[in-house]
Amino acid sequence: MKSPNVIGVDLTPEMLLEARQLSGRHSIANVVFQLADVHHLPCPDGSFDLVTCRRAPHHFSDIAKALGEMRRALRPGGRLVIDDRSVPEDDFIDSCMNQLDRLHDESHVRQYRPGEWRKMLEQAGFEVESVELYTRHRPIGSLTDGVSEANVRSVVQTLDGLDELQRRSLNLVKVEGVIHINHWYVMTSAVASYQ
Repeated sequence: MKSPNVIGVDLTPEMLLEARQLSGRHSIANVVFQLADVHHLPCPDGSFDLVTCRRAPHHFSDIAKALGEMRRALRPGGRLVIDDRSVPEDDFIDSCMNQLDRLHDESHVRQYRPGEWRKMLEQAGFEVESVELYTRHRPIGSLTDGVSEANVRSVVQTLDGLDELQRRSLNLVKVEGVIHINHWYVMTSAVASYQ
């Protein structure tokens, strides 16, 4: 049997079960899934040509350590691609969106600005190829669905307390009767340096 050439890791058994089921439904045979913490990846140095991470870094308790582990797991010249929640280089949006996301999910640590991503990647031993910010205009349920009543009230109070300029900066408007708000994301590509 040929060994797998893709390894999927997650900290939660529930996500790994979902990934196994999804790969089974699509007959994907070249992947195995492993329970692991990104801060302590269970692999030898230089094991991978590519490491990808989607919508997780804003939950990492020690982003520098996690990026260091990703760098360690990559061979020199290997590529890291990250897609995650982000905020623009704006103090109000940074503070407000991080507050709203902590209310949405209490495991949230921080959404980083593009400039922070560039600096963190360089400090972890990567040569940055690109850091691109993009936006999705999403319904308010993206912040309130599945959230405790107390946290929903806090989200609503926060948004109700915004002035007109702040509302415009978040693109907080009704679309077909439903409140929508901008969510920012970042896509990064970086190469593990040879040093």
